[in-house]
Amino acid sequence: MENWDEIRTAYHVARLGTVSGAAEALGVHHATVIRHIDALEQRLGVKLFQRHPRGYTSTEAGEDLLRVADTTADQFRQLESRIRGRGSEVSGELIVTSLISFAPLMVPALATFREAYPEVRVRYLTDDRVFRLEYGEAHVALRAGSVPQEPDNVVRRFASEPIGLYASASYIKRHGKPASTTEFAGHSFVGPEDLDSRAPFFRWLRRHVEPDQIVFRSTDTRVLEQAVLTGVGIGFYLRREAARHTSLVEVQPPEPEWETPLWLVTHVDLHRTAKVQAFLQHLKDFAARTQDV
Repeated sequence: MENWDEIRTAYHVARLGTVSGAAEALGVHHATVIRHIDALEQRLGVKLFQRHPRGYTSTEAGEDLLRVADTTADQFRQLESRIRGRGSEVSGELIVTSLISFAPLMVPALATFREAYPEVRVRYLTDDRVFRLEYGEAHVALRAGSVPQEPDNVVRRFASEPIGLYASASYIKRHGKPASTTEFAGHSFVGPEDLDSRAPFFRWLRRHVEPDQIVFRSTDTRVLEQAVLTGVGIGFYLRREAARHTSLVEVQPPEPEWETPLWLVTHVDLHRTAKVQAFLQHLKDFAARTQDV
């Protein structure tokens, strides 16, 4: 079976007869219970429960699941006890995810975390997709933009990223530096492949330049940053990253509407474990100490 969380959820629903009871026993949101049951029934191709106003009644297949789960309940409790013991230690695998643009912050933070806790093995995953913490794809996520809404996650505001508009010194030498948006005409810009990007700074750019002025586009922020560095055109840069490059010239300082709020996200089941709490505190301290955010 691919996902034991769904089986455990179904076991509690079969034992207690209600979604609310199972949610309370598992310490999760009732929407998670319903999602797990629906996913398990779809995967198995059979109904495990009959729904009625008073709750859930097991079908024959559901009764089979309950009997099998009962015989292994003690083993699961023993396993849980062992896992709880490990949860009190800062060791084992730590999976952290963020957009690639935050790697200059996250990599040194993770490196110094390992120095403090050498028994930890780090996996740092970067992708545009949202990793599903409820399925164990990551322990901690650093996300940007609007506040994450998943019901089983613990979300804490981390910081805001000031973003400015920059060009390389070579570009300024060839084309001059626009003093304001009224002088953008005739200049070249670097932007996203998706011109309908919801990022606030790209929405602002669409209001102030014509589409054909965006002469270099990419899906990867690293590519866009390199294009700005090599003088292709004017583009956005995280201010803390721009400070690392002496060849960059700030064309326009950060606007409040360009700032991207950052959120630290953990799953409710893992939020209080020693490993996760230790890393959350380390990351906050590291960011404050290095003034990267």
